[in-house]
Amino acid sequence: MAPSSSPLARRLVVLYASQTGNAIDVAERVGREAERGGCPAVDVLSMDRFNPSYLPGETYAVFIVSTMGQGDPPDPMKDFWKYLRKKHLGAQWLEGLHYAVFGLGDSSYAKYNFPAIMLDQRLFDLGADRIIQKGLGNDQDNSGYEGALDPWLQSLWKSLNQKNSPLLPRISDATHPNLNTLGDAMVEVIYYSAPEDAAISDPKMLIERSRSMSPALKCHNEGEPQFMLQMVTNQCLTKGNSDRDVRHFELEDRCSPISYQVGDVLEILPSQNPSAIDNFIKRCKLDPECYIMIQAKGGNKLSKGSPMNSFMDPVKLKTFVALTMDVTSASPRRYFFEVMSYFATNENEKEKLQYFTSPEGRNDMYSYNQKENRTVLEVLQEFPSVHMPFEWLVQLTPPLKKRAFSISSSPLVHPNQIHLTVSIVSWHTPLKRTRQGLCSTWLAGLCPDEENIIPCWIQRGSLPPPRPSIPLVLIGPGTGCAPFRAFVEERAAQSVAEPTAPVLFFFGCRNQDSDFLYKEFWLSHAQEQGVLSLKKGGGFFAAFSRDQPQKVYVQDKIREQAGRVLNILCSEEAMIYVAGSSTRMPADVSAALEQVVCQQGGFPKKHVEGWLTKLKMGGRFIIETWS
Repeated sequence: MAPSSSPLARRLVVLYASQTGNAIDVAERVGREAERGGCPAVDVLSMDRFNPSYLPGETYAVFIVSTMGQGDPPDPMKDFWKYLRKKHLGAQWLEGLHYAVFGLGDSSYAKYNFPAIMLDQRLFDLGADRIIQKGLGNDQDNSGYEGALDPWLQSLWKSLNQKNSPLLPRISDATHPNLNTLGDAMVEVIYYSAPEDAAISDPKMLIERSRSMSPALKCHNEGEPQFMLQMVTNQCLTKGNSDRDVRHFELEDRCSPISYQVGDVLEILPSQNPSAIDNFIKRCKLDPECYIMIQAKGGNKLSKGSPMNSFMDPVKLKTFVALTMDVTSASPRRYFFEVMSYFATNENEKEKLQYFTSPEGRNDMYSYNQKENRTVLEVLQEFPSVHMPFEWLVQLTPPLKKRAFSISSSPLVHPNQIHLTVSIVSWHTPLKRTRQGLCSTWLAGLCPDEENIIPCWIQRGSLPPPRPSIPLVLIGPGTGCAPFRAFVEERAAQSVAEPTAPVLFFFGCRNQDSDFLYKEFWLSHAQEQGVLSLKKGGGFFAAFSRDQPQKVYVQDKIREQAGRVLNILCSEEAMIYVAGSSTRMPADVSAALEQVVCQQGGFPKKHVEGWLTKLKMGGRFIIETWS
């Protein structure tokens, strides 16, 4: 996107990079408050929809950046960040740009808010001027990231008003919105009686049509599902005395092969509970049988390229809700409560909703909403006097998102199947309410013998498939073993036709008897001439953390097998892959590898640190993590 033709000093551009949706919510809040404060022109855009070469043409910019895994930038930021790191950009390239950065992260991870910190410094190094110091939101705070966001925004508006009062002439309106006035929703809903040709026989087309109309999915138009797979195996991998439920799923296309490679990720669109969808429609007093079409109000509020097209055929309201609006698992955002307060007719409910959205009520709302993982349906049921128009519900209800899973099978062995290793998510909130993961619970409830259809997309993962000649060190505790089951299965198939390099695999779990995932698979490939056999220079080593008084983890096994690890790493092409929990494990594994090379190889620590960093930069030390 090029700079606006508006006078540059009167325009504020808000650029966000979001992976799960939090950064979008923050960016939209920044845009709303700027408009309330009288900013003549505000543009809120995802970084991947903004041409970074136009950045010198801007005068005021706010950047909202989330964090992925081990301090990685979110996907929409990657190309933007790559451009900013170009060496030819000089120290005066962004002179004249005034900017502010707010990051969203979690201080329990080693590289807390790393993308925001790096972006803030790079913009400064390129000559831009900070409006205020960067803000760092922390999910570990009592009120989540908003604990840092609220005072940061107050400071931002004050500083902008002082620097350029015409840009934000009504600072009090930005910081203290009028809770008795509400503008229009960004979309309008057009209602139809059942069209004569309304029946859609192709479920792929129905999914694509519904999701293309959703304003909440406007930047994620993934098109129709690539595959509609059927579950043919649903096997529990953990034993009865385990407090965890991990499943092995096999999904199949019975008509044709599936095009994928090891290291890929399968994205699944889950189904919501039909009775919960019915309850939502009833609570909102909607007609489930009517047909709807959704379009931008006035055609000027949504960015160009929005998939909400007026020429699309209408879809049934109930279908649209089920396929696009997450009313059964996602918690509503702060603005949802603010808009609810406008439509509350009961004074006690209105007062409580207004309190929740005030700075004073921030902590209480976080405890009530996010910590309890209350759903949109639950919140609406607990404020019965609120009747929000469907336009606002469409705009503000969190979108139904696809869930991504590492593929744990090889297409050489299973050309028309995809295998998954999935932990069935369940937890208790602070008030002891049981919560369950939407997608994993839905998958676990599917019966292979019954008709079931699973909408799927295949995406390239962050673990590239290695050539057969490359020696491997694989570390995958828990469900982190999933992609490496595919790696080992593929290398075993390759070894039938050609020589293959050795593979070392380190697995970890709590107990050998209860959650040793794929035990027979690993042990079979570790025997005789298997790809994990000692005879072939490889090996399989398992750490059972709770089977002895002293806890043992994968990093301990790496140290125990220091000689074998170093022998693999001495190869010029050797690669290291790590997959699993995104908390302490990756850092502990890196420290163990560093120790092995230092002590076994006799290299100084500084040299080894630089060598491991070079491996990461060269794509030979790859970490894939998830929460």
